[in-house]
Amino acid sequence: MRKIITFVVMVFSVVALLIPIMAQEQSAIKADDALSLLKEGNARFVEMKLQHPNQSIAARENTATDGQKPFAIVLACSDSRVPVELIFDRGIGDIFVIRVAGNIAVDSSVIGSVEYAAEHLHVPLLLVMGHTQCGAVEAAVTGAQVEGDIRDIQEKIESVASKVRKGHPGLRGAALSNEVVKSNALQSKKDILSKSEEIRRLVSEGKLKIAAAVYDIKSGSLEWIE
Repeated sequence: MRKIITFVVMVFSVVALLIPIMAQEQSAIKADDALSLLKEGNARFVEMKLQHPNQSIAARENTATDGQKPFAIVLACSDSRVPVELIFDRGIGDIFVIRVAGNIAVDSSVIGSVEYAAEHLHVPLLLVMGHTQCGAVEAAVTGAQVEGDIRDIQEKIESVASKVRKGHPGLRGAALSNEVVKSNALQSKKDILSKSEEIRRLVSEGKLKIAAAVYDIKSGSLEWIE
């Protein structure tokens, strides 16, 4: 019995030592590795071969004790069909998620959230993710009548739609909307860089990489764009 107790104590001691080491490794992950984790997780999601990493009592308790150490920031649309952690088959503490209708980046709360994650949590990757059949984009493309603060979002995306129409005069319908979705994601990337001196510094120092993608709500897959 004494040997068993000694063995159990040793096991728990080793685990206790490994937890902070694992956390440190995650916080020090490189941008390209973080991007690979997102791509691998999305591939599992598309095939519904989910591994559900960090979705356990231990993960929940560890993040409560040791704090969060996400490896990626994702700026996504608020659409309920875009469940970020599920799309990438990740769990508690893995992704710092910012969601706003139309995945736009004009509000200081959005920019500040990105700055917090990049500077204070040392997250190496920011993904700006639009999605197909986006209601905010559709409203901007069709000129739908909206009221209240929704109009501010619509106007922001309307400027993107106008540029797309000028550059691609032959696009209509779904093809036009899809192109606006892509351009809108890239515009949010530009907006973050233009409005945040801190983010520009982190990017120039190689501490932050910014990527853009479009999520297909039907297939579950991502189209990576530049």
